[in-house]
Amino acid sequence: MARPPGTEKFGHSKVDGYGFERPEDFDEKAYEEFMSTYFMVLARRASRWMPVVVGKEHVPKSAKLKRFCRKGIPGEHRPLVWMEVSGAADRMKEAPGLYKQLLGQKPATDVIESIRLDIHRTFPENIYFVDIRDPAGLQKPLKNVLTAFALHNPHIGYCQGLNFITGMLLLILRSEEKTFWLLDTLARSLLPGMMSTNLFIHSFLLMKIVETKSGFFAWVHFD
Repeated sequence: MARPPGTEKFGHSKVDGYGFERPEDFDEKAYEEFMSTYFMVLARRASRWMPVVVGKEHVPKSAKLKRFCRKGIPGEHRPLVWMEVSGAADRMKEAPGLYKQLLGQKPATDVIESIRLDIHRTFPENIYFVDIRDPAGLQKPLKNVLTAFALHNPHIGYCQGLNFITGMLLLILRSEEKTFWLLDTLARSLLPGMMSTNLFIHSFLLMKIVETKSGFFAWVHFD
């Protein structure tokens, strides 16, 4: 796995491929043993995905695609597949320039303050969310996406928990605009009603369940 930029200050094995700092009790040997066998599964899965996505700008929905998604989407193909399968890509094409337009507006003062407070609480153990002044960091894109989302969804505005969902999408998509459209699609089409004042509670409970049940696989994060 390629070493992400900026990990020098954390040490060679202290950060995973997504920028998360590993726990002090991380078992490097056990991880390497697991990945030595799991790598073959990932390689086989990636080879099957290649005809579906490589060189494609659009990924049509099908029973085969659904089956592939349920088995796992290779990391390098997740941005394209997530945008296509969710319908976010089509919505983004239908409203070019909307994201930039939203960034030129100003939300209510209480929304601005709530977002500002949560920016520094978002994944503090991740190298990409350490400093808002870092041009390669994701704190500023996170602030932009949350602000645009609040403006486009005044009935929701901003609620605690949105920062973690948005931050996770940014780590995968690496695009402010795509992250905005995928988050907006989740709120409006895929998970309507979930983006509310209870979102933080739902997010906290989900993380605790994953932490309790995942055991070893908590080390692997998204893979």
